[in-house]
Amino acid sequence: MSLLFPAFLTALGVIAIPIIVHLFYFRRFKKVYFTNVRFLKEVKEETSNRQKLRNLLVLAMRCLAIAFMVLAFAQPFIPKSDDVKRGEQAISLYIDNSYSMNTRSKDAPLLELAKKRAKDIVAAYGVSDRFQIVTNDFEGRDLRLISKEDALSRIEEIRMGPVTRDLSKVLLKQSQTLATGKAQDRTAYLLTDFQRNSSDLKNFKDTTIQVALVPMRSVQERNVSIDSVWFDSPVQILNQPANLLVKMSNRSDVESEEVRLSLFHDGQSKPVGALRIPPRGTRMDTVSFTILHPGWHEARLSLTDFPVQFDDDYYMSFYVAEHINVLSVNGGQPNKYLSNAFAGARYFTLDNVEARAMDYSKLSNYQLVVLNDVNTVSSGLVQELRTFAQNGGNVVVFPSRNADVASLTALSTTFGGGEVGAFEPTVRQATQVNTDEFVFKDVFLNKSANLRLPTTQGNYKIAPNRGEYILTYRDGSAMMAKYTVGEGALYCCAAPLDDTQSDLVRNGEIFVPMLFKMAIAGAKGRQIAYTIGKDETLEARHKVAASGEIVYKLRKSKTLQTDANASEAEFIPEQRILGAKVLLTPGKAINEPGWYQLHLTADTTLAEYAFNLDRKESDLSYLTEDELNASVGPNVKVFEESAEASLTQVVDEQNQGIVLWRWCIVFALLFLALEVLFLRLWKG
Repeated sequence: MSLLFPAFLTALGVIAIPIIVHLFYFRRFKKVYFTNVRFLKEVKEETSNRQKLRNLLVLAMRCLAIAFMVLAFAQPFIPKSDDVKRGEQAISLYIDNSYSMNTRSKDAPLLELAKKRAKDIVAAYGVSDRFQIVTNDFEGRDLRLISKEDALSRIEEIRMGPVTRDLSKVLLKQSQTLATGKAQDRTAYLLTDFQRNSSDLKNFKDTTIQVALVPMRSVQERNVSIDSVWFDSPVQILNQPANLLVKMSNRSDVESEEVRLSLFHDGQSKPVGALRIPPRGTRMDTVSFTILHPGWHEARLSLTDFPVQFDDDYYMSFYVAEHINVLSVNGGQPNKYLSNAFAGARYFTLDNVEARAMDYSKLSNYQLVVLNDVNTVSSGLVQELRTFAQNGGNVVVFPSRNADVASLTALSTTFGGGEVGAFEPTVRQATQVNTDEFVFKDVFLNKSANLRLPTTQGNYKIAPNRGEYILTYRDGSAMMAKYTVGEGALYCCAAPLDDTQSDLVRNGEIFVPMLFKMAIAGAKGRQIAYTIGKDETLEARHKVAASGEIVYKLRKSKTLQTDANASEAEFIPEQRILGAKVLLTPGKAINEPGWYQLHLTADTTLAEYAFNLDRKESDLSYLTEDELNASVGPNVKVFEESAEASLTQVVDEQNQGIVLWRWCIVFALLFLALEVLFLRLWKG
């Protein structure tokens, strides 16, 4: 047996007090009255013997009570090993508050069970020990050591949150905080369900702290989730069908039957159908609807699933332009074929401008810029076109027959291409179309059909092995090449658009879809959804308010909300202005799924963003007890599930061995009770 605080044994000197009392109090003479003096001697001898026995027993009870009280303060224990923790300790407790902890154990949600276990652990330590209570939120106040009382209060405040963390990152935060204290004994507790997709314990290599794993076990739940949603086209067109592709997963070992999927859009909820998803399998489905108005759209896909419901909704937001704007910069007269191609489609608006009268400040109003028959491309225009492409626009160049080759080369190299060779008046036939590239992808129903491809009477030589070829000549050189810059691209044609030099303008099955797809590709497809808890950066076009004050605000949409004060949920995100766009970082301000509107003034919505919970939490598969034990190293311990009912005692035994101070208190109280009994019931 060992003592945690042996200095308290000096208090055993207090035993002298009852001994002194015994010597000076119990030996006092007492008067005894008898009617017959002949029995006095016998009574006196009998009474004296009983008194001595009672007094000795009372003295023994008092001494033993004091001795066990002193031992309780000295905290005796039977060590299980030589590693006994003495003095002040630093303890960090991680309580997983992600949505997977909303599943239930036998009688309570896992988060409530974890909070109870955390309180038991804190109770096992002394008032001089220091604690850290940390959750997935990684709040600044949780990255320091606090007192025992404050730790218990912090545990009570923990609520469910949308953020999920890998356990290796959690342990890193814990070790960093524990290192700020003076204690030599440092222990990190992990109270979580140990989901497979976040339990990367092997990535944590620090052996300077003790790690204790406290698994929270739930009743096995079934779960079906909407994992991801995307459009089959990057840009949605007004009054045209839009197709949403939906990926759903069955996270259980039982087939999910009659999973009902519905779409909420334009204030109406429309059932899509009932689905079957195989065990541990996925299902892809297509949801079609028609876009009836321009502007910002809010949409939400939902499925019926119980009891795990946090991943049953998927929010989306997207923008539909009323027109796709195309600018033709002409070196001479506007090209009639180019004008006729866009005139036949009401969704496109074509503006013609002379190259020398071009206003660079209006470039951002267009999605596609066509350089038609321009002899010389100035260096200023080259830089403006590059900036335009970096921000998501597309540029198409149809050079003049007498173009300045040096300026064409400058334009090509600025976009990552190579040198442009001199014009060669040689007849060439295009023989290959790149149907894998967006411009011609899904244009032809039968890719193997013999298409009539354009023929040119002469062309400039485009540097080989640069960019991506869209149309290719028979000799393998490029008729149309693509160079990507930023979020846009430059499409460079080797031949002029003049019908005397090329019959491309008369080849409707190539020319018209090529222009349309280039224009649509220029209208950059914005991300339709973001994930809460990730360091997402939002992008929007920069506007200047009439008041001159530029403070962008995000506000949660009132759609589907019944709270009259929902407009109060407004905040100012971190913002950076870069040219014609603004970059926003919401950070931890967004913690609920839904739609969030961007405002510069209260009455105008500049952009809208949809946020969803992290689907990483949807997979409710956990590390088994054997797998947890397999991850145990020299500094890692696993608390058995069967021992969780008396976690305070288990922690004591883990830290010190078999603790005996409680028994000392029990014996001290027992001996005090026996003393009282002797004094009350044993009359002398």
